[in-house]
Amino acid sequence: MSRKPPRLARTVGLISAATMLSRLLGLIRVQLFAALLGASMFADAFNVAFRIPNLLRDLFAEGALSQAFVPTFKHALKHDGPDHAYELGQRVAGTLLAIVGFLVLTAGIFAPAIVEAMAGDYTGEKFTLTVLLTRVMLPFLPVVSLAAVAMGMLNAQDRYAAPALAPAMFNIASICVGAGLYFAGVSGRWVAIGWSIGTLLGGLSQLGIQLVPLWRLGFRPWLRPDLRLRDPEVRRIGRLMLPAVAGVAAVQVNIFVNTMFATTEAGAVSWLTYAFRFLQLPIGVFGVAIATVTTTRFADSAADLDRDGMARQLEESLKLVSFLTVPATVGLLLLGEPIVRLIFQHGAFHRHDTLATTRALELYSVGLVAYAAVKVVAPAFYAIDRARIPLLASVSAVIGNLAINIIFHPRYGYAILALGTAVAAMLNFGILYVAFDRAVARVRHAGLLAYLLRIGVAAGFMAAVVWGSERGITHVMGTRSLAARAAEGLGPVVLGALAYAGACYVLHVDELRALARRLGRMRRG
Repeated sequence: MSRKPPRLARTVGLISAATMLSRLLGLIRVQLFAALLGASMFADAFNVAFRIPNLLRDLFAEGALSQAFVPTFKHALKHDGPDHAYELGQRVAGTLLAIVGFLVLTAGIFAPAIVEAMAGDYTGEKFTLTVLLTRVMLPFLPVVSLAAVAMGMLNAQDRYAAPALAPAMFNIASICVGAGLYFAGVSGRWVAIGWSIGTLLGGLSQLGIQLVPLWRLGFRPWLRPDLRLRDPEVRRIGRLMLPAVAGVAAVQVNIFVNTMFATTEAGAVSWLTYAFRFLQLPIGVFGVAIATVTTTRFADSAADLDRDGMARQLEESLKLVSFLTVPATVGLLLLGEPIVRLIFQHGAFHRHDTLATTRALELYSVGLVAYAAVKVVAPAFYAIDRARIPLLASVSAVIGNLAINIIFHPRYGYAILALGTAVAAMLNFGILYVAFDRAVARVRHAGLLAYLLRIGVAAGFMAAVVWGSERGITHVMGTRSLAARAAEGLGPVVLGALAYAGACYVLHVDELRALARRLGRMRRG
């Protein structure tokens, strides 16, 4: 337990590599889904049905629980030893199983009313199928809730590999089920049902891969629903978790709200889902990886009453977020259409779907840096028991997104829903950043702005290279063949990455040198 924590860049590199694998597998999973169902009524029904357990997972399991559980478990580990900490994990898992089990049963009973509230424009077979798929996938929630507890216990002990690989296991299970459906020649309704069953199998795989390292660390799990609401430590987690539900919920709630608006347009739910899948690649690889480490580091500094250490951690993390997500934003804005065409335009996914998905992706991308930065800043407030601040930021973001939707959706359609989510993320980050400077520790704004300016110059140079190379490749090769699409979508990515690296080297961006040293050690290893 006294093992020295690994350096931020090194640990983020490990998590990023595992998360990159997961996100790439996720793209393959969604690519297979798109080829089978496209933006059909069956795809819309599945996406709405999965939104319900997925929202609850993001709010109660992976989101709020992670923010509230890690600092408490870390404190127990430091001050009371591993046996007490593991007992705490058992109590939290039992309490969570009881609460989430009740939610699942309730949601299953009232599934028709829930679907009616979410997708009032769905009728007939589409409505009936959405209700069925909702009930099939609801058990996914308790499984991933337990997986979130396991993830928190591992991350608090600086074990990041298995939690980072857990989503990859989910994607592998789903891909196997999808491939089976494809080769069996199944179509339409039964593809959606089979995919829902694959979702449950994926959740079990996500839990199983994390139990192995926990067992090696001495944890002996048992499953028994148990309401330990009077336990002081469980109550502390619950007290942090309730506002944390809203504090980390802005993006998820906004997507949920957007789904309700999007159901008025055929195919819009699927277009927004496909577009956000692309955004999840850089968010997961960069934002989530950095936030996973930062959450533990904030908890360490808070336990040691080191506010200056928290400020240094924030500055280091925000620089790394900017270094990675600013060029990703430029790439998605300039190469959205060729990348969507390369990945998705097969089978039941047509050119019209490519253009509609690209339009949403471009507007989502505007908020990419803010999406990732929110994940880095928010954990600081839970580490010091100031959960009301991210609550305020999150509620403000949801209200802002809802206002944009109500005002502009009737005129501009589904695409404005993506822009509203991006603007809400910016508002969320802005409130958190100002609050951190005032309530946690002073931030060196000038240093961050100077760094961001250098990143902006490097990304601008990269944009010119990407824009020119994409048009040149398209002019020479066209877009008809798969080889031409691959060259159009991937060629500018490679050239842009090289251009960005060169510009960062000239501008003395420290994160590039740290990355180069990391790659050098990996080659020697």
